[in-house]
Amino acid sequence: MSLFISQAHAATEGAAQGGGFEMLIMLGMFAVIFYFMIYRPQSKRAKEHKNLLASMTKGDEVLTSGGLVGKIASVSEENDFISIELNANNVVVIKKDFVTAVLPKGTLKSL
Repeated sequence: MSLFISQAHAATEGAAQGGGFEMLIMLGMFAVIFYFMIYRPQSKRAKEHKNLLASMTKGDEVLTSGGLVGKIASVSEENDFISIELNANNVVVIKKDFVTAVLPKGTLKSL
């Protein structure tokens, strides 16, 4: 009787040792999936947005995250603010970070 118990006990110990290595492989796979599906695309978008903000100049037509479309009237380099001319009578000052896209020239006239 004790012969069968020791064999069963030995079988469960071997399975537990192999399961630890399999768990490390699964964690590694999840890390790779996390990197390629979440972290890498997000860092790429952040880098593109940073380049967009650095390349803005006076006269560019921009779209803000609030939905405003206008032409840049002035760019303040010291405190990261820009003035956007919505039309001839309205000028709005916003933080550069809220610009989502630089539009092609002539977009304002087509609206």
